Amino acid sequence: MQCFGKMDFKQISKKLKAFTVGIAGCGGLGSNCAVALARTGIGRLVIADFDAITEDNLNRQYFFHHQIGEKKVLALQKNITDINPGITVITHEVKLDPENIPVIFKDCDIIVEAFDLSEMKSMIIETVMSEMPGKYIISGSGLAGWGNSNALSTHYYERLIVCGDLENEVSDENPPLAPRVAIVANMQANAVLELLLKRSE
Repeated sequence: MQCFGKMDFKQISKKLKAFTVGIAGCGGLGSNCAVALARTGIGRLVIADFDAITEDNLNRQYFFHHQIGEKKVLALQKNITDINPGITVITHEVKLDPENIPVIFKDCDIIVEAFDLSEMKSMIIETVMSEMPGKYIISGSGLAGWGNSNALSTHYYERLIVCGDLENEVSDENPPLAPRVAIVANMQANAVLELLLKRSE
């Protein structure tokens, strides 16, 4: 993929306004990726998550202390709208599965996978690849811990793009921390822009 640098911000936002991006999961990856896309002028976001905000989410997720206890999709919708009132944010307070993923994200140009659990990551990737022909999915893998930023990169596998180091998975001894989580989330957002701006040409 090439870097696009010959458009000003208004031109970029005008092109991105025509697109819809799905965010599967509104935790560390999903909330930060959604905010990055909102700041660039994406036209519409479809966000899905069933969980509520807890205090231990605040070390890496784009929420605030006063939002503890709120549903993540509703709190994220508000935060995004506060940043960019012109964006349309469609919320689905639901646990995603192979049956509802093709329905919820059917109108999305690209889907961002932002789950914590490896089995959920595999599930949505398999669902999109098998049931949603032509759709790209951008995943995150290997973002736990701290340091070694140069190991984080973007890997392209046809319709699947994976951001991260592909090695450092989350565990009690290797927790997800804000710096690396935010880097990978923004790498996912950057991959979305690469695909959409190229398509707009």
